[in-house]
Amino acid sequence: MNQHVRELLDNIETVEITTTGRSSGAARRIEIWMYAIEGRYVITGTPGPRDWYANVQAKPTLTLHLPGGIDLDAVATPVTDRRFRRQVFMAEQTWWYRSQTPLEELIATSPMVELQFIE
Repeated sequence: MNQHVRELLDNIETVEITTTGRSSGAARRIEIWMYAIEGRYVITGTPGPRDWYANVQAKPTLTLHLPGGIDLDAVATPVTDRRFRRQVFMAEQTWWYRSQTPLEELIATSPMVELQFIE
């Protein structure tokens, strides 16, 4: 991965992803927030069912769309480690989640995946 792409990944929060619909098999593209936390790339959300999360649980590959027409294929792995989940929700850049939902509820029930890019 070149330096320009790495800098984008480290500094952008609003991205688009395309997942595969778990029932339909159709491509589903949405805008979502992504965070770089200690060199790891994480997508999360507030507690509750999310179509994007159900889709990646059924088929964990997705495409991450960055500005400038840069598309990266990735595998999304659910984050179950409570220590890392806490670290994500305590990070400065995820303050908004803490303003909406109690921290312990976020840690226990929010959808969260880590992206591993396919090169």
